[in-house]
Amino acid sequence: MAGEINEGVVPLLGSVPAYYREVYEAIRCKTDERVQVEVFQRLLQRTDLSKTVVGQIAEHVDYTDGFLSKLSLYKALALIALAQQGKQPSPKLLENCIQELPKPQLGELKDLNALRMQPAQEDVLTMSQTLDRLLVRDTVQVELIPEKKGLFLKHVEYQLTSQARDPINLIASYMTKSTHLPSLIHRYKISVYRRYSDFDVFHEVLLQRFAYRVVPALPPKRMLKGGMLLCLNSDIYTITDVQTKLRDAYKKMGDEFMTNRIATQAKEHLPADIQAQFSTSRELIRNIHNSFQKLRDRAEKMAERSKENAADLLMFGRELSTLGSDASSLPSLASSQSTWGTLRQSLKSLSVEFAVLSDKAAQQGRREEDDVVEKLNIFLDLLQSYRDLCERHEKGVLHEHQRALHKYGMMKRQMMSATVQTKEQASVEQLESRIVQQENAIQTMELRNYFSLFCLHQETQLIFIYLPITSHILGAFVNSQVQGHRE
Repeated sequence: MAGEINEGVVPLLGSVPAYYREVYEAIRCKTDERVQVEVFQRLLQRTDLSKTVVGQIAEHVDYTDGFLSKLSLYKALALIALAQQGKQPSPKLLENCIQELPKPQLGELKDLNALRMQPAQEDVLTMSQTLDRLLVRDTVQVELIPEKKGLFLKHVEYQLTSQARDPINLIASYMTKSTHLPSLIHRYKISVYRRYSDFDVFHEVLLQRFAYRVVPALPPKRMLKGGMLLCLNSDIYTITDVQTKLRDAYKKMGDEFMTNRIATQAKEHLPADIQAQFSTSRELIRNIHNSFQKLRDRAEKMAERSKENAADLLMFGRELSTLGSDASSLPSLASSQSTWGTLRQSLKSLSVEFAVLSDKAAQQGRREEDDVVEKLNIFLDLLQSYRDLCERHEKGVLHEHQRALHKYGMMKRQMMSATVQTKEQASVEQLESRIVQQENAIQTMELRNYFSLFCLHQETQLIFIYLPITSHILGAFVNSQVQGHRE
């Protein structure tokens, strides 16, 4: 079997052990010659390797549309074996191997059959994500850099730093997608610097590329002061000349309809009552959005009151301190009977307590603002983005489809009129050609309409997956109130 996997992913000079084929036969799809990424993930978890090493192995494994080829699996098995021997799992070591490739320790072969999953059971419409899995995706820390003076104008920059995450979760989140895992791993803990105009172009391109998906609005320049962003598309990390290269890359790629493997088969995956489901979900999410807007407004007022309370307590304490620090001597009339001197010292001591109270109130205001108001704003942005998506579907795809059908009807009537009036043959043929073109355009629009509904169905699921995050926000609000009253 020497040289069996010399082609494809990496040249391997060593002979392939029979064990490799046995593992492959145990975990490959029954109806396919490939191995599902989900199955490979489970295999990695049986290796007892550290998460760091697992990430290094995954970095060197190639996959397509959520599947590994036999060649990729063999390469991965060799890398696992090297890692279990305490060596660096590097493809270069495999290139130099001239004997039989090392055998990994994966337990009993009969147990590997349980890892297999059937691709026929794949439900491309239903999202298998959970809130916890979404929250462990790559998160980007955004920090505002002080203003820089240019040749003519001052400008601000933002530092974006990718926060490192669990490699297992990284694999689970991304290996089933079309994104290339090695490039994602390399982005961890790195920083880049971007101007607001870069974000603006990035947002514009996202809307063009993913018109059928939820794309939150870009915060106004004065509000993008720093914080955490959930990075669902990390392309902004890979490009140096951001604005030009972003536009060029997506011009060549086209929108999601042009690249999604099931775009033209979306209708086959939609439930019969998709329109009814869409209407019901849209109304429910609209009501949730309106209610949480009112809650956010109240939370903002409470945070503002906490800040005002802090300011009042601080001023109260300062007035007490002023009184307590008054060194004016008492008149002889009051000096024998008055306790003002003692009381004055007490007031000065009491002013310190009010300063502490002011600080506690200010902390509560910051908690209410950061843990409640800011997070409610992010949640509301998500809901508003969903409502915007619904409008894009109705005013964009559906409207264009109706216009195309109307135009097609007019052309058919013109054709019938031309046939009755026996016009010139060239004119009739030209009209027939236009009708064929319009029929093709309508067919494409119908496919886009179904794909738009398909995406809407998935994005609706995504919104419902995110809804439980409100319990975290409201829990933080209650804890803040309890802590504030206790203090």
